[in-house]
Amino acid sequence: MPTTALTSLSHHIDIDFLREAHRRTRKDGATGVDGRTAAEYESNLDENLGKLLDRFKSGSYRAPPVRRVHIPKGNGKSRPIGIPTFEDKILQRAVAMVVEAVYEQDFKDFSWGFRPGRRMHDALAGLRSWLMSRGGAWVVEVDIQGFFDALPHADLRDFLDQRVRDGVVRRAIGKWLNAGVMEGGVVRRGSTGTPQGGVISPLLANVFLHHVFDVWLDEEVRPRSRGEIFVVRYADDIVIACVREDDARRVMNVLPKRFGKYGLTLHPEKTRLIRFTRPNGSDDDDGPTSFDLLGFTHHWAKSRKGYRVIKQRTAKDRFRRGCQAAAQWCRSHRHLPVDVQARILGAKLRGHYNHFGIKGNSRALGRFFHIVRRIWFKWLNRRSQKRHMTWERFEVLLERYPIPPPVLGSRGWHAASP
Repeated sequence: MPTTALTSLSHHIDIDFLREAHRRTRKDGATGVDGRTAAEYESNLDENLGKLLDRFKSGSYRAPPVRRVHIPKGNGKSRPIGIPTFEDKILQRAVAMVVEAVYEQDFKDFSWGFRPGRRMHDALAGLRSWLMSRGGAWVVEVDIQGFFDALPHADLRDFLDQRVRDGVVRRAIGKWLNAGVMEGGVVRRGSTGTPQGGVISPLLANVFLHHVFDVWLDEEVRPRSRGEIFVVRYADDIVIACVREDDARRVMNVLPKRFGKYGLTLHPEKTRLIRFTRPNGSDDDDGPTSFDLLGFTHHWAKSRKGYRVIKQRTAKDRFRRGCQAAAQWCRSHRHLPVDVQARILGAKLRGHYNHFGIKGNSRALGRFFHIVRRIWFKWLNRRSQKRHMTWERFEVLLERYPIPPPVLGSRGWHAASP
């Protein structure tokens, strides 16, 4: 039963379970505070996993702090991320696999982020379809300030008590929450935040928001609403669409109190109410009548047949950030062999197409491809002071070392085959 607290879960985690967790763990990530690579750990994998299992079951496992680094966001600011050790990633993956199986029985259908078999593109398609069928709605964009850093441990533990009471599993989760972050050789710990960059962090965030937002919305907000409400939550990215304006305004008014009860603050500018209804005039208004979700701007536009439709394009800030990241990479790695640059740039383009490759976004994808081409040409031309690279020579080089343009397939846009 979804209301039953489970007291025996850790027995599912044995050596074979850890091997599967290792298989699912990314091997090419940066190293944690111990500097140990995946290859070094795998050189004696069975013995290392055996010792890890013994320490986990006996309670002697010590969760190392995560190594914090800062990634530029493209607006002059940076985003802190945490890098756990490779061994810590394996154990977090194993515990997450067990706890996830429990909560998948509980999570709501409108919760999409970091769940098995639930694609971001399906969430976006569902939202667009619902809005189109109703001619739009009043949309509440919700932005929680610093959510992953502000999540209170005490409330999270109370929520976990309702479903997961296995002592071994809970002890490990508690150690990860208390492990802290290392920056500049100094370890900082606190009573808020999930393990930065940790494999288990998205699951813990989902558990927290399931109780704070999802259950509350289904059991208290919906019964009091006079019209339909459609919700998409992808981790801490939330959009609430209401058919009626009065419902939307009531939700907008009560949200700060609801999140404030659990120590969270909504961004005063990014949390907003938008009238997102089908325009009646002949001119498109892409100002305050558009909203962003998961890196896409949703706006009304005319189709090729002249109908008013909702289109989803790459958000301006995400487009700019992608271009700046490409420029920074090309500048820093311009002296690598050209074939290596082409291979890595191709992988970066494929990642961009996989995320932003939805129907109706072809113009932004094509523009991104051409900008990356120009950026690459610029920094190849600066490999030496002589600057022998011309566009003619660059086109010949691209024939030998191509980077993939976007092409439309059955499931959306993706990279063209070489």
